[in-house]
Parts: sequence; structure tokens; C-alpha cells
Amino acid sequence: MLSYSFTLENFEYWLLILVRLASFFVAAPFFGQRGIPNRTKIGFALFISFLMYNIAERPEPNYVGVVGYGVVVLSEGITGLLLGLAANICNSIVLFAGSLIDMDIGLSMATLFNPDMGSESTITGSLYYYMVLLLLMASGIHEYLIRAIADSFTVIPTGHTLFQWEHLMDSMLTYFKDLFVLGFRIFLPVFACIMILNCVLGVMAKVAPQMNMFAVGMQLKIIVGYLVLLFTVLVLPNAADKIFAEIRKMVVFFAEGMY
Repeated sequence: MLSYSFTLENFEYWLLILVRLASFFVAAPFFGQRGIPNRTKIGFALFISFLMYNIAERPEPNYVGVVGYGVVVLSEGITGLLLGLAANICNSIVLFAGSLIDMDIGLSMATLFNPDMGSESTITGSLYYYMVLLLLMASGIHEYLIRAIADSFTVIPTGHTLFQWEHLMDSMLTYFKDLFVLGFRIFLPVFACIMILNCVLGVMAKVAPQMNMFAVGMQLKIIVGYLVLLFTVLVLPNAADKIFAEIRKMVVFFAEGMY
């Protein structure tokens, strides 16, 4: 039977739980999208916090006074933000791959404003971003994120976060390494076809120098590039699986750096 009779001490623990959850949902993918109203995010964080109130462990407090409690609240907010950031930065992999593709086929100057990222992104990057996001939602990314933040209260007890900055820095370096590896894997089919096309255009420029290969090549690169994207669209589920695995990996790495 659930009991929600609050004392001042219990309210302090509940507030710490709420701060971590709210910070996580602000930074996490899918939940932190700007298209989702702030009232919905706050209401969802409140709902989950009431559920976690009777589940989360309640260790002895390690703060004294209002200032100490404020420091603990701040550390809980940073904990939630870092866990959400660990999951959210993995979406940059498809944006990076899309920017490489558009640069190779000649559409790097055609950019769109991505409201979720709060910055401009290329056409192919935005296309890949939303397609992979839909595939992640179909794979249950929202369920995994809720389980991850719920399990974080067991791994990182409330009010007892210990930031290991060297480990967090190593996690970021690992992410950047995986960013380039996975990004170039997605970009590789387009790169190979465009390289072959450039070789063909170079031979044609020698055989028929009267033709303007610059004008012809720009149009051919766009056509060939999008034909390759059309034929490789079936590979996107595999790319989404790799990004899902990267999200799980980064969440675990960042959590290990906070206890």
C-alpha cells in the first residue's frame, strides 16, 4: 500500500528526486524535444517522482543547513542533466553523417533550422535525424530512458553523487571516437559512389575537354547521391540499432563517473 504522508524530511528527499528527474527529461532525447510543452514535461516528471518516492533508496543525508541542501540540489540537477546529455548527444552522429553527405554531393550550403537541436543542420542530416528518431521510438527508446533514470537512484543514491571528472572526460573522448567511426560508416556508401563518379568525370574531362564538367558534375553528384540514399534506406534500421547501443553505452559510462 502506497503512503504519501509527507514530513519535512521526506519532502526534502522527494524534491531531490524531482530535480534529478526534471533535469533528465529536459536533456534526454524524445522527452526533451522543444515541440513537447513544458507543462507536459513538468507533469510527467512529477508523476514519475511520486512513483519513485516509495521505491528510491533513502540514505542518510550528508548535508548541513540550507546551503548544504542547496549544494545537494544542484548536484542532483547536474546528475540528471549529464545522464540526459549522455543519451542526447548520440543523435549528433546522424547529423554529422548527413553533413558529410551533403558536403560531398554539393548541398552543404542548403541548411535547415532543426528546432530539436536548436541549430541549423543540413538537409540530409535533418532527414536522417528524424528517421532515426522514429526508428528509436519504435525500438522502445522511451521505455529504456525511463528505466535508466529509475535505475540511477539505485546506482547513484539520492544526495550522494560523487563526480569523477576524469572518468567523465574519458567518456566524452570515447563518444567522439565512436562519433567519427559510426558517422563515417553511414557516410561510406555515398563517399564510394561519389569518388567513382569523380574518377569518371575526370576521364571524361580528358576525353572530351569541350564539355563543361563542372556544370555537369554538380547535377550528377546530387542525382547519384540521392539515388544512393534511396538504395541504402534499408540500412537505416541497422544504423538506429548502433545508435541505440551507443546511447546505452554512454548512459552507463556517464553513470559510472558519478558514483
